[in-house]
This record gives sequence, structure tokens and C-alpha cells, in this order.
Amino acid sequence: MQVASDASLRAFNTLSLEARATAMTRVADADGLRTALAWAAERELPAIPLGEGSNVVFAGDVDALVIRQESRGIDLLDEQADNVILRVAAGENWHGFVRWCLEQGYHGLENLALIPGTVGAAPVQNVGAYGVELAAFVDRVHAVSVNDGAEVQLSAEECEFAYRHSVFKGRLRDHVVITAVDLRLSRQPVTETFYPSLAAYLQEAGIVSPWPREIFDAVVAIRSSRLPDPAREPNAGSFFKNPQLDASAASDLQARFPGLPAYPQADSSVKLPAAWMIEHCGFKGARRGGVGVHHEHALVLVNHGDGTGEELLQLASDIEKAVRETFGIGLVIEPRVYGRPV
Repeated sequence: MQVASDASLRAFNTLSLEARATAMTRVADADGLRTALAWAAERELPAIPLGEGSNVVFAGDVDALVIRQESRGIDLLDEQADNVILRVAAGENWHGFVRWCLEQGYHGLENLALIPGTVGAAPVQNVGAYGVELAAFVDRVHAVSVNDGAEVQLSAEECEFAYRHSVFKGRLRDHVVITAVDLRLSRQPVTETFYPSLAAYLQEAGIVSPWPREIFDAVVAIRSSRLPDPAREPNAGSFFKNPQLDASAASDLQARFPGLPAYPQADSSVKLPAAWMIEHCGFKGARRGGVGVHHEHALVLVNHGDGTGEELLQLASDIEKAVRETFGIGLVIEPRVYGRPV
């Protein structure tokens, strides 16, 4: 096992925030992960698994072993007339995997195209977009226990999936590291087009009964036009969760704030767009030191090149305070925060 000391993390987070890790290593499989976890335990260092760094904020340096997950592989576990079950290594790039599934004729994930990050990170956040969530396709999640390296397997139910949440952000946070995900996908074309912006895009394109490829292409086009490329404008995607309220509370807010969109959910709650609230509070395009809010999408915080994690979190705090005072709603940030301010 090769370990780098006092390693820079700037190149390993999409916000391009400078921070240093006490130690960093790379692993390619579960055995390598166990070796790394044991190494950290012997030195009484916390272990931080890191995929592509697309959903993390480094507030400062981290006194930990950062473990970069670089496992690869897609295995066909079962094949039926209507569906397949795939086991996908945690280090696989998520968008690349979605594209691969489309090419193989395995359907259902098209709405989740172009979401940054790795397959192993996807269940943690229960990634979702354009009316589809990963939870609908998970058959089983495989992980390794941080404490003793034991293999852990969880069914979809045991993952406790919810909106942008899972057991891996709850009681198993920092206790397990995901190594692979089993997904059940359809061999028949599956399309979900009810999400407003997706439906509008397809209607404008004159596509009435879209095929999965057309859904995939539409989602890629929409996301590319709305969200900045981290390679050019460092960001972590949507920085805040969209709040969900009961129908009565949402209706009251819409009465107070005409024009506030609201999206009824299957569980009878109503989702409100955090971006609309942030923009209403005047933060769209705002800049504080080396960080700011994107000029086109108020839900995206960006690093203008020399920003720090401390600056970014202060801006996020100011936004949360303004939204809470204006709307009476507390926003919750999506990225995981690590490190101490430098």
C-alpha cells in the first residue's frame, strides 16, 4: 500500500478547494480497502472515503487517511426476460455507467444522466433527478465495516432511502464504506417524462413518445445548459436540498409569495425549489471573496479560483439565514463537510 503524506486535496474535489490530508492512498478493491482501514486504525486516524469529490466541501485540512476509491467492474449477476441485475464497483463513474447501460439496452437510469460522482457515492445521497431516484433500482449494497473490515450487505429496504438521504448518511455514517452496488434494471424501454422541465424540453423538441436514448439526450442537454461544468467553474452541483413541506404549509407560503413553484410528491408532501427562495433573497450571482452563487443557477455555489472552504460555508450560512428569516424554512446543505478551517 502506497501512502502519500501531507497530500493536497485540491485536485480531488470539484470545488477545487485547497486543503491537505495527513495521509492519502488509493484502493482498487475490497481487500485494498481493508488494508487501508487497518493502516488508519493502527495510527488512530479517521478514514475518509473519496470518490470523485463531487459532493464534498473541505473546510480546511483533514487529519485523516483519505482513501480514493478506484475500483472498477460491472458484472451481470442475473438476466431475465424483462430485467437484469448488475453488480457495479464503487469506483465506476456514474454517468459513464448510465451511458453504458443505455448502450446495452438496460433501462431506467436515463433521467439520472450526467450526475457527477461515482457509483459508490450514489446510494449515500440516493441521487435523483427529473422525477427519478436511485432507490427504485437498488437491489443490494455491499460495503466493508470500518471497525473490523467485515463484509456488510444491505437490502434496498435496509438502506432506508428517502429524499437525498440513506442509512449511509444516518446511523451507518462513518461506519461502513461502500464497495459495490447491485442494481435491477429493465430490458424493456422505460421512460419517465412527467417532470416539468423535462416534459417542456421534449414538447419543444416535438418528441411525443420518447425512447430511452431521447430521454438520456434531453437530460444531458438540460443539465449542460443549466449547471456549470466543474472543470471550468469549480462547484459541487446543487448545494442545498429542496425543502419538503406538508400541503397546508406550502399553500400558505404560496399565498404569501406569489410565483413560488410547488411540486406535489407521492407521499402527499410538497417540494419547494430552494433556488427560487435563494434568488428571491437576492443571492443569485452574489460574490463573497473568492466564492459566490452562480449567476444562472442560485442553487449552485462556485469557487472563483482562490476561494476557501471557510468562505464557502460562511456564504452558505448567510444564505440559510436569509431564507429562514424570509420564508421560515431552514435549508440543509447537500455536500459532506470535512476538515478544520485553515
